[in-house]
Amino acid sequence: MAPGREQPRVAVVTGGASGIGEAVCRHLAAAGRKVAVLDLDGAGAMRVADELGADGHETLGLEVDVTDRPGIDEAFGEVRARLGPTQILVTSAGMVAFDDFAGITPERWQRVVDVNLTGTFHACQAALVDMVAARWGRIVTISSSSAQRGSPRNAHYAAAKGGVIVLTKSLARAYAPHGITANSIPPSGIETPMQHRSQGRGDLPGNEVIASNIPLGRLGTPDDVAVAATFLASEGAGFITGQVLGVNGGSVL
Repeated sequence: MAPGREQPRVAVVTGGASGIGEAVCRHLAAAGRKVAVLDLDGAGAMRVADELGADGHETLGLEVDVTDRPGIDEAFGEVRARLGPTQILVTSAGMVAFDDFAGITPERWQRVVDVNLTGTFHACQAALVDMVAARWGRIVTISSSSAQRGSPRNAHYAAAKGGVIVLTKSLARAYAPHGITANSIPPSGIETPMQHRSQGRGDLPGNEVIASNIPLGRLGTPDDVAVAATFLASEGAGFITGQVLGVNGGSVL
C-alpha cells in the first residue's frame, strides 16, 4: 500500500450523494477503500460513484431508501457481490424537519424517526452480518448536535438523532468482542445543501448569524466531518469505540 493508504476494505456510505455523505465517500476512496454510495437520489449516487471511478477508485452507486428494509438487504447483497463484504459503514442518510412541537402530527413524527433512526438501524443490522464474519468492522453514525442540547423546533429530529447516539453506544458494547467499533459524530454548523434548503424556507438564519454562535468563527464544511469519519473508520482507530466525537467548531462543549 502507498503511504497513508488503508487496506482496500469495502465501505458503505448511506446518504452518499451529497453533503457530508458525499465528502465521506471521497475521503474514504482517497484512503484506499472501495466505496459503495447509497442514496435515495439514485442519479446522485451514480454521479459520485462515476466521478470516483474516473479517478481510479473502485466504487458502486445504488439507489436505496433506508426505510425500506428489503431494499437495504438487496443493496448490501449487491455490494457484497460486486465489491465484497462490507467492513465499514457510515450512516449519513437523514432528513431534517422544523415544526413547533404542538404541531407535529403522528405521521410527521414517524417519518422523521423512520428515516433518521430506523434507517440507521436497518443499515447497521445489514452490515454487521459481514463484519461479524470478518471479525473486523467500523461503524460511524452521523447524528446531530441537536441530540446533545435539544432543539425547540426540531423535537422529532433531535429525538431521532439522540436515538442514533444511544444505538451506536449499544452496538459498541455488543460487538466489541467481534473486533467491531461503533462511534457517532454529531455535527453542528456544517454548510450543506440540506442547510441551504432550510435557510431558503426560513427555518434557519443566514450563515453570518450561524457563524457568530460558533467559537471558531466559521461554518464547518462536509470535509471537516469526513476527516473525522475517515479516522474513526481507519485501521488505527481500533481502540476507540462507543464515543461521540463532535465536529462543531466548539459550539457544543
